[in-house]
Amino acid sequence: TLFFGLAALGIFMFFVGRWQERFGMRKMIAFGTLLTAVNLLTIAFADHLWMLYLWSFLNGAACCFVYTPAMTSVQRWFVQRRGLASGAINFTFGIAAAVTSPLFHRLLEGMGYVGMILSVAGATLVMGMLAVPFTEGPDHLAKREPSSGPAVVKVNFVHGRSLTVKECLATKSFWFLWLTWAFQGAAGIAMVSVATIYGLSKGFSMESAVLVLTAFNLMNGIGRIIMGFLSDLVNRTLAMSTTFFAAAAAYLLLPHVAGVVGTAFLAAVIGLSFGTLFVVSSPLAADCFGTRHFGAILGLVFTAYGFIAGLLGPSLSGYILDNTGGNFTVIFAYLAIFCMMAGIFIRFVIPPDTASEPAASLQDADPESAPTI
Repeated sequence: TLFFGLAALGIFMFFVGRWQERFGMRKMIAFGTLLTAVNLLTIAFADHLWMLYLWSFLNGAACCFVYTPAMTSVQRWFVQRRGLASGAINFTFGIAAAVTSPLFHRLLEGMGYVGMILSVAGATLVMGMLAVPFTEGPDHLAKREPSSGPAVVKVNFVHGRSLTVKECLATKSFWFLWLTWAFQGAAGIAMVSVATIYGLSKGFSMESAVLVLTAFNLMNGIGRIIMGFLSDLVNRTLAMSTTFFAAAAAYLLLPHVAGVVGTAFLAAVIGLSFGTLFVVSSPLAADCFGTRHFGAILGLVFTAYGFIAGLLGPSLSGYILDNTGGNFTVIFAYLAIFCMMAGIFIRFVIPPDTASEPAASLQDADPESAPTI
């Protein structure tokens, strides 16, 4: 199931980034909301395992239609606080499951499985469509006729020329960022699949084993807004590499910690690094490559996560567990190496020096748009 979801991210992120430049962010998010709601019918009436795989794939695709435009929009609106804005979006995206899971449980008990799914589908459609009108980026809003509203917002960008996708692919920074996503993404997503079974292998109760995964998820969520805020104040690549090296140390220490508290703490450190990967990569990419083709470029970066990280993380770790009789030391050792490699790779992602360049207006970033709304 996880593989199909990640594969959809790898396939659709780039295309959504392209389509949003043509059709606008509102239409992309509206379609993603509709697809999310309708796709829930797939599991509401599923009678075969392949329907679960289909739901996972379409749900991953729907996430692309919501996540990519949302991230692009905030990178363009909040130029001076890209990290914090990215952190807010990623925090909401990451923490949502923790907030809604108890509600789903109550709905399941009170309405049954099909009733619960249909209720969630309806709520998703209504809430998503209510939010859509507020999601467009400043460049598309600037194209409105003067009669559609007063000119009250002045939009400025403080980066240099935005790179095209082709120009981006010719830079070393893009490929080092891509490699970072492949290896740190693998190290992070692997913990989702092994945290609980590792706790059980240590002799923890099911409640304690789930606590290990909970600690990972909490720091994965909360850490996003914290690290997003900090990345606006300190060097972004330094912030990322620091958490990646900390995750490497946590993986190496995991086999040698016996208690639940220590294990949960180390899992939380790994969760922090995983959240940092998501939240800081977006403003870093905007710093390096500009925002005009941000969605498409971010989509290309996500191919590393969708196609490579899923195989190197959950798939490979499961294969090793099966063939080593449940030897987690081997798994944690190679995941620690992945974190170290990512910590080194990210240091080679270098934004261009724009200190001597004048602030570029919206029109400089996108010749088709005007600087005022």
